[in-house]
Amino acid sequence: MFHLKKHNTTVKTEVLAGMTTFLTMAYIVIVNPIILADAGVPFEQVFIATIIAAVIGTLWMALFANYPIAIAPGMGLNAYFTSVVLASDGQLDYMTAFSAVFVAGLLFVLLSLTSFREKLIESIPESLKLGITAGIGLFIAFIGLRLSGLVAPHEANLVKLGDLTSPPVMLALFGLLVTTILMTLNVYGSIFIGMILTGIVATITGQLKFEGALWKLPHLPEGILVWNPITAFGDVISHGLYGVVFAFLIVTLFDTTGTMIGVAKQAGLMKGNKLPRARHALLADSVATTIGSMFGTSPTSAYIESSSGVAVGGRTGLTTLTVSVLFIVAAFFGPLVSTLSGVSAITAPALIIVGSLMIGVIKDIDWDSFDEAFPAFLVILTMPLTSSIATGIALGFITYPLLKVVKGKGKQVPVLLYIFAVLFTYQLLFLPH
Repeated sequence: MFHLKKHNTTVKTEVLAGMTTFLTMAYIVIVNPIILADAGVPFEQVFIATIIAAVIGTLWMALFANYPIAIAPGMGLNAYFTSVVLASDGQLDYMTAFSAVFVAGLLFVLLSLTSFREKLIESIPESLKLGITAGIGLFIAFIGLRLSGLVAPHEANLVKLGDLTSPPVMLALFGLLVTTILMTLNVYGSIFIGMILTGIVATITGQLKFEGALWKLPHLPEGILVWNPITAFGDVISHGLYGVVFAFLIVTLFDTTGTMIGVAKQAGLMKGNKLPRARHALLADSVATTIGSMFGTSPTSAYIESSSGVAVGGRTGLTTLTVSVLFIVAAFFGPLVSTLSGVSAITAPALIIVGSLMIGVIKDIDWDSFDEAFPAFLVILTMPLTSSIATGIALGFITYPLLKVVKGKGKQVPVLLYIFAVLFTYQLLFLPH
């Protein structure tokens, strides 16, 4: 079913990769409820909704697309959801906001059923694809550095070196050192082994403590929140939420598309300029967004943390099937998952190392052609500095056709790139991002 031999992998490798991916993204089941709680959504409602959305999207990716790319509610999109509710000064409750997510999800499904998203992937120039991969690498490495405490905030220069003598930073340094040594020695499953060893040290040093019950039966306190498309569209129209729906659509579209390209390219799954089974893969997040909104979570996206599983050797849907199973298990172990996710030093080294692996693609960018190199450079630079994959992609899409036109090569640029250059310009200037 997963064609393991064709992809030169084994059940052991895929399961290990799935466990690694899950560990690096498990934080979302805790962070997402915390963020949406500010909008008034009950913590437990979002906790279970987050898992439902992740399981549905990731299972779809596993069974229909056969890719090692996990799906879950996206960071940034959850913050935007909360900001929409808070900015309304009580005029908009979270139920109505979920109607906007539901409508965006339905429109997303329709777009994914057409050839539009596939054509978009094929129309993206190679230099931008490489820039997206490298940018995502720097982005997740920077996230790892911040989570580990190796990089700390600075008033004048924004960031500085963290306190290397603090226990959390020392634990992260231990994990990073052990994992890099294992990687250098080509030890099988280096990243996952590094996480396990770091977890053991965290327990010994008292940084990882297990208190109280470790499991709890899943529960949806408010049941299904949104289910009727007519009511949902009515909410959007009556509250004038067109801009909100468009923002959800465009950010999710390019967050997911960019991440899929980056992870697929890292895994060697791209066939020239095309992503095989693209329609099935792209339906995963749109279906998950729609169903997730019904239970109470913000839009989903392909997760850049999937690259950690790819780095361990994940190449097929068996990796994401494993992730799905672990999310289902996590639904029963909320207190335990919360405890593990609270020690960022366990997963931060994996993000830093995977970032170093992904940045390697920059060698294939045509640096001698400024009109090819600069848009890619802009993507790479702005993703980590703005903490937004979508913003990096937007600036790349805007500058690429612009420079091509200036150089007299405007006819070589696909029409779709011009369309999205205009849409991205509008989004950056007038919509939240």
